[in-house]
Amino acid sequence: MAKTVTSRTGILNNRLGFTLVELTVVVFLIGLMLLAAVPKVRDTLFNDDLTSTVNHLVNSADELRNNAVRTQVDSILHFNLDDRLLYAYPADATPEGIEDLKKRAYRLPRGVRIEDLRRFDGEATTEGEYEITFFKEGYAQPTILHLAHEDRHFTLVVEPFLSRVRVYDGYR
Repeated sequence: MAKTVTSRTGILNNRLGFTLVELTVVVFLIGLMLLAAVPKVRDTLFNDDLTSTVNHLVNSADELRNNAVRTQVDSILHFNLDDRLLYAYPADATPEGIEDLKKRAYRLPRGVRIEDLRRFDGEATTEGEYEITFFKEGYAQPTILHLAHEDRHFTLVVEPFLSRVRVYDGYR
């Protein structure tokens, strides 16, 4: 901030520049703004649609396995590959309840696609309906899921007796 100072002789002096206090306050405020903005920017840059979908599927599988054991009712993760939807429901759900869950299904983000789903010993499914059952005893149907977005791929492996879904970068 430019300040004009009158000296004892009455001559005006223009003093250009900022004081140390002013500079310190400005640097502090910029630091606060960066502190608030950097996590949002980082999440936007590094958590793209494919990564978000992988996280959603892994978390859904964990939750379904835990719910099946806790409630002693099998849980089903249902994929509609043609409409790019997935939703979950308990095995004892009524048809009306399932229809209601279909209306609130998770839709894959634009550009993210399920390349195929397969059981460990079966053929790959690329269209239609597919289900993974999480049993009340704590195990799941073994399944391999391949997700892609442009030229990036992820492989998710639901193993029958492991509590977490394994995630691999790339098509395996």
